[in-house]
Amino acid sequence: MAWAPPVMPAVPRSLCTDCGISRTAEPGRCGKACQFIKPDYPALEAEVHGRARDPGRRDERHFGPFRRMVRARLAPPRGGAQWTGITTRIAERLLETGAVDAVLTMAPDPADRWRPIPVIVTAAEGMAACRGMRMGYAPLLSLVEPARDKGYKRLAVIGIPCQVYALRALETELGLDKLYVIGTPCSDNTTTERFHDFLALLADDPDSITYLEFRADYHVELRFADGRVKAIPFLKLPISQLPPDFFPLTCRTCVDYTNVLADVTVGYMAGEGDQWLLVRNERGEELVALLGTELETRDLRSRGRRQGAVKGFLANTELAAGGMPLRRMPPWLRPIVGWLMPRIGPRGLEFARARVEMKAIETVLHLRRQVPRRMRSMIPAHVWTLVAPYGLTPRPGERAPGEPAGTDGAEPR
Repeated sequence: MAWAPPVMPAVPRSLCTDCGISRTAEPGRCGKACQFIKPDYPALEAEVHGRARDPGRRDERHFGPFRRMVRARLAPPRGGAQWTGITTRIAERLLETGAVDAVLTMAPDPADRWRPIPVIVTAAEGMAACRGMRMGYAPLLSLVEPARDKGYKRLAVIGIPCQVYALRALETELGLDKLYVIGTPCSDNTTTERFHDFLALLADDPDSITYLEFRADYHVELRFADGRVKAIPFLKLPISQLPPDFFPLTCRTCVDYTNVLADVTVGYMAGEGDQWLLVRNERGEELVALLGTELETRDLRSRGRRQGAVKGFLANTELAAGGMPLRRMPPWLRPIVGWLMPRIGPRGLEFARARVEMKAIETVLHLRRQVPRRMRSMIPAHVWTLVAPYGLTPRPGERAPGEPAGTDGAEPR
């Protein structure tokens, strides 16, 4: 049902998240597939969705092309799922209906529930073991060749943005008959070992933590093997105790938080306790339709204003000495602000817009500080548009020659 074939060693790369392409028979394809070399989002968006993002359509500047966005949940929720199980249930339905031969996704390492292991799943019942969040790098795309060699040419892939970009960049030469892409948002990854260090800062018994999630109400939720639940306000997270390279430069300079090249994106940021579902194209509509009446949806909401939070993030990131945003708020003030933020801070779609703008700011500042020569090739025009209202504009040599300005300097909407 679930198969983890052996993979080749990775070819050393700079700014690499080990998506798996360097472990294939043609590792040289990284040069045209990697989003950290010279991404071309407008061309791939047009190829995948039939059009690039429309800056005149509300929220496409932030979230990429989409047909519709909703709050969603499965009823009943699936046991062991990170939220309610939408992502794995779509994959189950693809296998149940025979729409695909196999699903490429992640399962937990038998020796470590947090370590992701890329697997090929060929039966719907195998997806139950893939529910939940993993943390760490895993070469998902190294499985495309073994799957194809087994005769599986109708595939579904559940991936994060850096994996999906490379998959789309190479899609036409992979020899597949059908490909569905279910994307999850991602901004920051780290090694599984470093993640264990983080868990140890959150609880005295980190080995008993079975669940961790960043919630849209400005809390991190922990669940424990004995049934305990603990919620930690974002402002009380021990960020200052993490090493500067806890999140690698790749994750701090990723421009695709919302996985814009997936057929459907399933995340949390705008969900306000539900999941945030972005249907991006006709294939995405097919995927959602597979759930039928199991899927409950509601309209998204948008509350609060993001500008203050984003400006504060910008100031902290500019002050950071090596990467991690500084937390200079006095300890006595943090509980007060932590209480206020879920009530007056950006929520729903405004929360998601804020997070995307923060990621855009990180990209510019960290590349400018650490590898400025990469800026002209790595930063798409729409990213400059997102940061312009906060006073970040390209300096000489930071944009590719002939690239459209893409900035309007207007106050963020």
